[in-house]
Amino acid sequence: MIGFEWTVSKFLWHIFFMYFTFLYYILYGMMIVGITPNTTIAAVASSAFYPLWNVFSGYIIPKTRIPIWWRWFYWVCPVSWTLYGLFTSQFGGIKDTLDSGETVDDFIRAYFGYRTDFLGVVAIVLVGISGLFGFIFAFSIKVFNFQKR
Repeated sequence: MIGFEWTVSKFLWHIFFMYFTFLYYILYGMMIVGITPNTTIAAVASSAFYPLWNVFSGYIIPKTRIPIWWRWFYWVCPVSWTLYGLFTSQFGGIKDTLDSGETVDDFIRAYFGYRTDFLGVVAIVLVGISGLFGFIFAFSIKVFNFQKR
């Protein structure tokens, strides 16, 4: 409905990025619950990070328009890696011409700053983010003890 091409590689990339996005959101929730003493504090901590992830994901404000002193948060934000992977895997390489005279591939490179050749790095980073959240959760469950005696 939004112009995805019907190729096996683009379908598999989409499944990959959506799977790891759901995985790191679940692991993030588990991690926050594991490192905080109760669910109320976990909810407050999560509600502090989710809006920041949305603002700095590169969708509302593209990476090319984020001020340079805030661009570090774009690279730390997991949602920005998801959007980078989804946009690049689905719309990268499309040579259809837009009304402005540029191709779709040139548009996502100029407006969003997404490069198609960076797709493998994005996939590795998403797997790493999921692994990091999972490791911090497992570590916090083992080490932290919030019981009062």
